[in-house]
Amino acid sequence: MQQQPSVDPNDEEYRRLRYVRYADDFLLGYAGTMAEATEIKDKIAAFLETSLHLTLSADKTLITHASMGRARFLGYEIGTMNSQTKFDKVRRRVVIAKIGLYIPEDVLEKKRKRYLRDGKAHHRAELMNDSEYDIITRYQWEYRGLVEYYPRAQNLHSLRQVGYTMETSLLKTLARKGSTTVVKTHKRLKSMTQTPNGPRKCLKLTIPRAGKKALVATFGGLLLQRKHTAIKDQVLVPYIRRRSEIVERLLNDTCEVCGSKEHIQMHHVRHLADLNKKGRREKPLWMQIMIARKRKSIPLCQRCHMDVHHNRPKFRKTRRLESRVP
Repeated sequence: MQQQPSVDPNDEEYRRLRYVRYADDFLLGYAGTMAEATEIKDKIAAFLETSLHLTLSADKTLITHASMGRARFLGYEIGTMNSQTKFDKVRRRVVIAKIGLYIPEDVLEKKRKRYLRDGKAHHRAELMNDSEYDIITRYQWEYRGLVEYYPRAQNLHSLRQVGYTMETSLLKTLARKGSTTVVKTHKRLKSMTQTPNGPRKCLKLTIPRAGKKALVATFGGLLLQRKHTAIKDQVLVPYIRRRSEIVERLLNDTCEVCGSKEHIQMHHVRHLADLNKKGRREKPLWMQIMIARKRKSIPLCQRCHMDVHHNRPKFRKTRRLESRVP
């Protein structure tokens, strides 16, 4: 009995249309003939042109047969899956013409190419001026972004090769920065991290801080396991490039304005251009420091931080130096 399908796959009267849209990208899933699919496409093009004065891109608006090809939508490839060996508890086939999401092969190659040179993993020279903490954190953010964008892909395991390439590039970058070898760097950083699914191998850098929680940067430890739930939509905060002095200033716990070491807080601005607008009055010391260093953040004590937010520019450091002059 299992040699026969439970429904008629060649029913000429059966029709089904599904629609999904994100911003200006949309995808239609249609069960029917090619002629009817072409007619639907023409009607959509006519509606967009007459009602919204928009045109469909001929290169991106395609009709793809799901069993013979895959459609591209939001960075995924979408096609059908068929398996004669996947059964449920009552011995019914559960993977017959099911929709599957895949990571495109060209996306995998493009992501790996960033860390390759002449086909081999290579260091990233543009990160040489950053601290080890910043370099490891940046690699982890880039890898985590890939893993969390494709959690429902059937070939999620393909990211292992990307992760291995990134790990090798990371080790070569750190080894070149420290004028040492990849083997010694790996031996120094290899560790285990605890995850909800148990311990995982990773690269970990720990920077101790007196009286505070240590700074920890980790690469790896991400589980490449498919998720069956929908992806939660969220606003991604853009990465702000930081130099090695950020770690040094955090470790020093010193206010850049008055030199105090009590109740240190970080003050942030959105754009450096806002600090250097024409027509401003004389710039306070904290603003001059941020402009000179081209940094969007500066450590301040609680008192100086309140002065900044209440627009009370005081040159305490200058006054303190002047008061010591006999």
